[in-house]
Amino acid sequence: MPPSSVLQSPAATPAAPARPVKVLPGTALNQYSGDPNFMASLARGLVVIEAFTPQTPQMTISQLSLRTGLSRAAVRRCLYTLVKLGFAGADENQRYSLRPKMLTLANTYTASSTLANAAQPILERMSATYGESFSVATLDGEQIVYIARTTVSRVMSVDLHIGSRLPAFCTSMGRILLAWLPQDQLEAYLARVVLTQFTPRTINSIEKLRLALRNVRRNGYALCDQEYEVGLRSIAVPVHAGNGRVVATVNLSGHAPRMPMLEMQTRFLPPLRAAAQELSVFLR
Repeated sequence: MPPSSVLQSPAATPAAPARPVKVLPGTALNQYSGDPNFMASLARGLVVIEAFTPQTPQMTISQLSLRTGLSRAAVRRCLYTLVKLGFAGADENQRYSLRPKMLTLANTYTASSTLANAAQPILERMSATYGESFSVATLDGEQIVYIARTTVSRVMSVDLHIGSRLPAFCTSMGRILLAWLPQDQLEAYLARVVLTQFTPRTINSIEKLRLALRNVRRNGYALCDQEYEVGLRSIAVPVHAGNGRVVATVNLSGHAPRMPMLEMQTRFLPPLRAAAQELSVFLR
């Protein structure tokens, strides 16, 4: 779950550039072709599942093939299996979509995750107290993954929910998780990350990102101002495991025009840190 200049009014704020469609690395599976223990068919099925997003909930075989980099034949076999097992379905125009049974997979993880189970009631209590949206996320590769979240009835163009993924480098939760990475892992991340310019405020150089991460670690929290989406501001703090390692992050996000940065720091930083400390108890 993922630093600022002068806040612009909504009317004067330029529209954020269209985000590029990320083609999932189906062709990257070839690197495992010599591994006798690697189940390529399962991997292709997972790539097809991950191709569905809130923006593209229905796709044809051709569209999925283009998006995943897999052959049409491979996509067809994956979809056939998913349909037979009840995880996917198709309409009369042969546009495929995931079915509610897919939730059983997510629920299995959530039910087995001590952190997710512990986080949800804490976030719900905070939302009831402050009337704001709170989240907990972990790091997965170059992205953060939401494992717990509460929302309030305000319109946001970013549809965030448990399982949502965002880039780590330009989000407050991502900055927290990156700032506490072991140095070798951070260097490997910085060597491969692509700094997509989501808004005019997005950090666009590795050196600026290094400086931002140093500041996050020194301050003990991360504050991102409209770097991922114009009008979206967020603040996050680390959740430490018993060995001191940062394993997750707690976040507050909201509309920039109604949530001044000073208020985020003075009003919300203490309860965020209290929630992170409460979560840390479950990891000892």
